[in-house]
Amino acid sequence: MTPEEMKKREEYLKIIADQLPPIVFRNWSKWREVLPFSSRTVANEDCLGLGPKEKVFVGKYCGYPKDSMIDYLRKKISFQGHSGR
Repeated sequence: MTPEEMKKREEYLKIIADQLPPIVFRNWSKWREVLPFSSRTVANEDCLGLGPKEKVFVGKYCGYPKDSMIDYLRKKISFQGHSGR
């Protein structure tokens, strides 16, 4: 990833992080408005050991601390398209 892409990635992550609650529960009503994938996708990757590193349970509800979710997103972001070369 180029330095420009890394900078752009961090800018996008900041925008997303500003909209996330401290703990992002899988049943959060605004999940699909803010995050670019289903909560079930994260749940499946979590079961495979590929999801966010930390999780929190409140009763039967699973959530992820904001920082853990942002780190997970950081690994998922990539850029495609014309490089201008």
